[in-house]
Amino acid sequence: MNRSFKRGATSCEELKHVHVKEEDLYDIQDFPEDEDELTGISSQEEKFEHFRFVADKGQSLLRIDKFLSDRIEGISRNRIQQAADAQCILVNGITVKSSYRVKPLDVVTVVMDRPRRELEILPEDIPLNIVYEDDDLMVINKPPGMVVHPGHGNYTGTLVNAIAFHLKYEHGMDMTDPRLGLVHRIDKDTSGLLLIAKTPDAKTYLSAQFFNKTTKRRYTALVWGNVTSDEGTVTGNIGRDPKDRMQMRVFTDGEQGKPAVTHYKVLERFGYVTLVQCELETGRTHQIRVHMKHIGHTLFNDERYGGNEVLRGTHFAKYKQFVYNCFAVCPRQCLHAQTLGFIHPRTRREMFFESELPQDMQEVIGRWRTYTAARETGEHQI
Repeated sequence: MNRSFKRGATSCEELKHVHVKEEDLYDIQDFPEDEDELTGISSQEEKFEHFRFVADKGQSLLRIDKFLSDRIEGISRNRIQQAADAQCILVNGITVKSSYRVKPLDVVTVVMDRPRRELEILPEDIPLNIVYEDDDLMVINKPPGMVVHPGHGNYTGTLVNAIAFHLKYEHGMDMTDPRLGLVHRIDKDTSGLLLIAKTPDAKTYLSAQFFNKTTKRRYTALVWGNVTSDEGTVTGNIGRDPKDRMQMRVFTDGEQGKPAVTHYKVLERFGYVTLVQCELETGRTHQIRVHMKHIGHTLFNDERYGGNEVLRGTHFAKYKQFVYNCFAVCPRQCLHAQTLGFIHPRTRREMFFESELPQDMQEVIGRWRTYTAARETGEHQI
């Protein structure tokens, strides 16, 4: 197989001093929470070599995830396994699974769909809406439109850049330390609550709660269509759509993707759209957006999944104009991370936070409420 890679570091001696954060592999795995922007996984011919190791002549048989975790500082074996699943780990030019055993003189490379760039976290004086803060953690209410973490195409102006400024100049902390910072993420155009760890112990304790599904996370979403059941559960493995790597999709065969469970409850009905509350049992990329589309209720104005078209309602021009006006008021998917509950890493007390809906979603919901009331009384002839 003929592959062409652009070379990054070239020797073990050079690489063993490279400090790599787990975030460096975000673009090639499913982060355990909704990602902000998917970069997709391109063909192997378009990938760039980031790391290269040549096994010694006396190398004993060793699983490749262990081999790499011993050589790349700050990367967990789980993250490496996810990279292997994404076909981003090669031995002698051939993609391998994480169970592959490295042999003497094997050439092991890690490739990505973008050239290597050290993701230095630059502190930026960007206003933060801090809901709560103590010596161990912060809870931040993220506005829509803000990317959470620097990455492909977004290296500045992110939430993490703002947090780095806040912690560096007020607390003297180093946000390049992978043991600090984000415990989970939400999409760029999703608003709501995010949890930040300020100490290594807090990061470990809080991350374990997300892994064990003991956190309490509820989202409010406006979706297309009249959701028939007052409440329900959506199950189905979620993975990247092989036909469009910028999207995720549900795989019903159970053999692809990762297990995902979303519970929903109807809050208010507007005929052509429905306001729902979604509770995550798992945290896959775009989970709510994908699961709701899967059951026929795409999020209102979710451009990536087709929600920015008139999916329900009449064909009258006035109605379409009403919908487009709503799109203009809230130019993003109508999704808000409204509640967040967890056990504090130091006090072991349960903490629970709730944020009100942002203004754009409140206005759209108000417009639908007014429109529905008028239609029921016969005032709208559309």
